[in-house]
Amino acid sequence: MLPPVIKRARECAPHRRRERGVTMALVALSMVAIISFAALAIDLGFLYEAKAEAQRAADAAALTAARVISVSGITGDPANLDANWVSVCGVSGTATLAATTVAQQNLVGGVAPSKVTVLYGTDAGIPTQTDCTNAGTGFGINPVVSVYVQQANLPTFFARIFSLIPSGTFSNSGVSATAYAEAFNPSDSNGGSPIPVQPRCVKPWVVPNLDPKHPLGCGPGTIAGACTSFVDVTTGTITTPGMFASSGVIGERFFLQPDCGTTGTACTLLTGDNPPQAIPPVLQYVPGQASAIPPVAMPTNGTTCLDVISSYAQDIAGCDQSTVYQCGVPRGSNNNYSVDLSENPALGDTQNAVQCLIHQTLPTTANPSGQDFLAPGGPLPPTYPFQIFAGTSNPLVGAGLASSSVITASSSIVSLPIYDQTQPPTGLSPTGTTNVSIIGFLQVFINGVDAANGVDVTVLNVSGCGNAVGSTAPALHGTSSVPVRLITPTPPSS
Repeated sequence: MLPPVIKRARECAPHRRRERGVTMALVALSMVAIISFAALAIDLGFLYEAKAEAQRAADAAALTAARVISVSGITGDPANLDANWVSVCGVSGTATLAATTVAQQNLVGGVAPSKVTVLYGTDAGIPTQTDCTNAGTGFGINPVVSVYVQQANLPTFFARIFSLIPSGTFSNSGVSATAYAEAFNPSDSNGGSPIPVQPRCVKPWVVPNLDPKHPLGCGPGTIAGACTSFVDVTTGTITTPGMFASSGVIGERFFLQPDCGTTGTACTLLTGDNPPQAIPPVLQYVPGQASAIPPVAMPTNGTTCLDVISSYAQDIAGCDQSTVYQCGVPRGSNNNYSVDLSENPALGDTQNAVQCLIHQTLPTTANPSGQDFLAPGGPLPPTYPFQIFAGTSNPLVGAGLASSSVITASSSIVSLPIYDQTQPPTGLSPTGTTNVSIIGFLQVFINGVDAANGVDVTVLNVSGCGNAVGSTAPALHGTSSVPVRLITPTPPSS
C-alpha cells in the first residue's frame, strides 16, 4: 500500500491547543469597547438632555423673578425712596422665592435641582448680590436678575462599569446652567436717550398725562395745570416716583371713566377739567381707534362675553396685536396713534368687555366676584409688595389650581397709553379720529367694574419717554410697558 500523497501535520495540534480561549478574550475586550461607546452615547446624551433641562429651569426662574420685580413697581421707585425693595428682592423677597419655586418645579434629570441661587445687579455687569437693598438707582431703572441652577448628582447607567475597574474614575455626574433676565423701564435711562417701548395688547383707553391723586383734589373748577403729570412731557421721567403710601404714584387707586356724555352713539367730550372729580378720584380716557383685525383671543366667561360685539369692546376683552402703540414717537410722524370719538364707551361696552376680560361675574368691587385680586382685596388699598391671587373664575383654577393661590401673571394687568393732552392746543376733534402723541404708558391692575363709578384700577407701573426722544434704538416689545426679557450680560473688563 502506497503512503498518502498529503500527510496531516499532527505535530501542529499541540500548538493549536494553546490558542483555545482567544475568542473569549477578544469578546471580553470588545465588550469593554462596546460598553464604553454605550456610556458615551447614552450617558452623555442623558447629561446633555439634563443640561438643557437645567437651562430651561434657569430661564423660567429668571423670567419669573424679573416679572415679579416688574409688577412690584420697583422701576417706579428707582431711588428706593420707600425702602421697600428688600421685600421684593431681598434674600427672602417675593422675587427670590418665586424664582426658587419655579426652578424647583422644573425637574432636571427627573428630580428637582439640588441648588438654586438668585442674584441681583444691573446691566452694567454680572449680578453678584443676593440682596438688592443697596443696589442703588441703577438697579431701580434696569433691574437684572441671574438664576443659577445645579443638579449635582445625576445617575449614569453604562458608565457604572468603570467603578468595577481598579483605579476607575466613575462617579455621579452633575450639570448646571445660569440665566439672566431684566425688567427695563424706559423712563430716565441713566440720563441717556430713553429707549422706546412698544407693548402688545394695549387697551384702547387713551388717558391724559394727568395724575388724579397728585394733588388729591385737582378737579372741578381747577385748571389743567393743577394736576401733576404722570411723566415729564419732554424727557419721559416719572414726575412723582415712589409708592403712594409715601406720596408716590405706584399703588394709587382710582376709577377710569370715559370722557364722554351718556347719550348718543358717538363720544361727545365733556366740558371742564380732566380729571373732573376729586371724590372718588377719577381719570377720564378717550376711546382708542379699534383695530380692523379681530383679536387673536377671546376669553369665555359665561354670558358676559356675549355682549362683547363691537371692535372696541373686543380689543378690551381680547388682545389687539395689530395696533402699534409706540412710546417715544413725536407727534407728526407716521406712527401716531389715533383716538376715535365715533365710539361711546359710556354706553356699556367698556363694562361688559372688562367683566369678560377679568372673568368678573358681578359688577361690584366690594368683594372679588370671580376675578383675580390684590391683597387684601375689597375697597382697601393693596398692601406692598403687590401680590396677585387667583380668583375663583380664573381659568387656572378650573384646570386644578387652588383658588386664592399666588400667581405672577393675570388678565387683570393691562397697559394704557398716556397721551400729551396739550397737543393739539385746541383739544381733540369733537368727532371722528384725531392723532395724538403717546408719551408713556400706565400699567394698572383692574380690581373690578363698579356699575356706578367705572373701572376700579391700581397703578402698578408708569413708564414714559416724552416728546423729545432722539434715540434710534429699536423699540422693546413685550406684553408689558416695563418689558421683561432674557439677556446676555456684559462681563466686567479685566
